[in-house]
Amino acid sequence: MYETDYLIIGSGAVGMNCADVLLDETDADILIVDRHAAPGGHWNDAYPFVRLHQPSVFYGVPSRVLGGNRIDQTGPNRGYYELPSGTEVSAYFEAVMRERFLPSGRVRYLPMHEFDDEQSTATAVLSGASQDVKVRRKIIDTTFFNTTVPLTHTPAYAVAKDLKLVTPNDLPRVATGHTRFTVVGGGKTGMDTCVWLLENGADADQIRWIVPRDSWLINRAITQPGDAYLYDSLGGYASMLEAAAFGETVEDVFAWLEASKCMLRIETSIRPTMFRNATMSQGEIDVLRKIKDVIRLGRVQRLEPDRIELENGLVSADPGDLYIDCTAKAFDARASAPVFTPGRIFPQVVLNGSVCLSAALIAYVEANYADDQEKNEICAPVPLMNEDADWLPMIYWHLRNVDRRASEKELGRWLRQNRLTGFGSPKGTKDAPDPDYLKIVKRMRDAAPLASANLKRLMGTPERS
Repeated sequence: MYETDYLIIGSGAVGMNCADVLLDETDADILIVDRHAAPGGHWNDAYPFVRLHQPSVFYGVPSRVLGGNRIDQTGPNRGYYELPSGTEVSAYFEAVMRERFLPSGRVRYLPMHEFDDEQSTATAVLSGASQDVKVRRKIIDTTFFNTTVPLTHTPAYAVAKDLKLVTPNDLPRVATGHTRFTVVGGGKTGMDTCVWLLENGADADQIRWIVPRDSWLINRAITQPGDAYLYDSLGGYASMLEAAAFGETVEDVFAWLEASKCMLRIETSIRPTMFRNATMSQGEIDVLRKIKDVIRLGRVQRLEPDRIELENGLVSADPGDLYIDCTAKAFDARASAPVFTPGRIFPQVVLNGSVCLSAALIAYVEANYADDQEKNEICAPVPLMNEDADWLPMIYWHLRNVDRRASEKELGRWLRQNRLTGFGSPKGTKDAPDPDYLKIVKRMRDAAPLASANLKRLMGTPERS
């Protein structure tokens, strides 16, 4: 039998952050159970050319830096902080486990194991041997997001028997010998795949891209860490608050966001209706705009050697095309639930745009607050996004959380000092602050209360389901 204070189901970014903070903030014993053979969660199944959407400063666990804090000098991310590869992220989490968690003597790790909630057992995937698990405090279930990636995803459309359909995981291995590529899916994976093809020598006219819906994309220019980009990041945040404060409709809000360069779109003649918090640089957008054969007829229904059947039409196809399935959604767009319940924690995003810092914050609150009701007030989930209108409740609950945490002085200190917070320091001194910084701060302070009120009006009553 295993006995532990905290059982963490999953050793992805969420589970690793929970363990990292609990190690520092408590004297608890921790047991981590994961069906993968190595830490990192879905990064174990990621396609080989995947990169993190955000700078490495904002990812990983608080106790260990990810990456070298470098500025990219080449490629479509040129001029911005590095985006670590999937291989780098996987190696990072492996090092955290082997060099910090296990040597602590307070973390036990069971890779290639499944946890049975009803039986309270951990079962080895290879042998089937089971051990009972007794949890003294809480189970931290990181599977709430139900993360899916192309390798483990089953397409929702029919595929003719002899058609060549691969995931992005297989693309580098099988692309040679094909002269036509059809990328199925308009989300971030589809974008990554198109960029990879173009950067590896494919001509734009060799690529057909099926985009069921266009997406709004966060401009990476406003998400940069460090002193050099502080005013761009703060200015972008101020502009988002102003869009939320003064937009008359959802369409008006996004027009404001685009005009202030907070949001980008690939095809300027089409208004996107999808938003999943994906981040891209203008350089990546410029690369993607080279592709002219873009099919916007809804989702694929069936792939045949000579045709593609879609929701809103049919197009001819070449039997020799290589199809790449990029339709996995990453996260389920499900209703939020309380993070803290008796005997259980369901980590979710509680700080807009940061899965890692959200998980770290949840673990800190678990360690330093006693009452689950108070914990849930401090850590109200920020809803996940799918539609453009989902941006409104995302910002509303983000602001609500900021207001609720404002009175928590020690928690505020911990957040400011946490490396995952990532932003720089303003110019000037304490006695003589930089005027440009003060202007941006005033914009934020003026817009925040107006944003909360206007978002509530636009959404109706923002109750949780």
